[in-house]
Amino acid sequence: MAFIDPIAEAVARRTEHIETWREEETDCYRLFHGAVEGIPGLAIDRYGPVALAQTWRDPLTDDQFNALQQWAEGLALSLVWNDRSRRGDVHYRHGIELPENIVGRELGLSYDVTPRHAGIDPLLFLDFRVARRWMKENARKKTILNLFAYTCGIGVAAVAGKAEQVLNVDFAKRSLDVGRENALLNGIGKKRFKVLHEDALCILRQFSGLGVKGRAARRRFTRRKPQQFDIVVLDPPRLAKSPFGKVDVVADYQSLIKPAILCASEGGRILATNNVASVQAEEWLASMKRCAEKAGRPIQSVEWLIPEADFPSPDGKPPLKMAVLGL
Repeated sequence: MAFIDPIAEAVARRTEHIETWREEETDCYRLFHGAVEGIPGLAIDRYGPVALAQTWRDPLTDDQFNALQQWAEGLALSLVWNDRSRRGDVHYRHGIELPENIVGRELGLSYDVTPRHAGIDPLLFLDFRVARRWMKENARKKTILNLFAYTCGIGVAAVAGKAEQVLNVDFAKRSLDVGRENALLNGIGKKRFKVLHEDALCILRQFSGLGVKGRAARRRFTRRKPQQFDIVVLDPPRLAKSPFGKVDVVADYQSLIKPAILCASEGGRILATNNVASVQAEEWLASMKRCAEKAGRPIQSVEWLIPEADFPSPDGKPPLKMAVLGL
């Protein structure tokens, strides 16, 4: 079988979905999910006019790159290859000169999806589309706290869904700058869309009323009073360290979910995520329920959000788990 065959077959399987996305004004979606479609370690995403190929195991050979480039041209897309197989580094290769800034569309909204930038991850995570869709449909007249906001995609969707106000929090200024640009692309002003360049753990503990304690309390940080929100988005990275604590979604999700629960208003909701494949959804949910009980804010309802059809999961257990918890 030729290298390009499973890729072409994957796109053919998506024909009906691609038409639906086109009607929804979406031109950002996964074309090939190599983990379950025949080439582990390779993924190909469409971002507007670009086909972004990413490799995690082995880099593409020259013949494979040339075959992909020809295939992408057949779809009227420009190929960009992001080689992530060398740990902690990223190497781009592309066949033609690209515009400095590339804009993609999702659910009628515009996002900066420039494939070549200083970071490693794409600027818009496509498996999180279902969460942005949910937010757009459920944000009306709500206050939103978007933690670990990255480029604020779900914050933009919230304002598009008529949210009263969205506060996007992230420690990375570069990511928040993209978030601000995403807001401008959609005509969103500062009154309802705010960004806070701070450590999410620091802000989370203050809003929850738990406070910043120990050595961290002696550091310089923005002082915040306890505050509650109608919807709290908790979308942490797998592992991270900061002066205000440690994020470990495998061993210690409780240290995140407890203050998030306390930040949610009575009758509010938390959109929580866990992106580690080895974590079982049932166990993760059980741990969050135990934590909520101990905090005196038991979980009243659970709605699972499943990545859309461009992220097939034959066993029904996608790596990215998303749960909307009603309190």
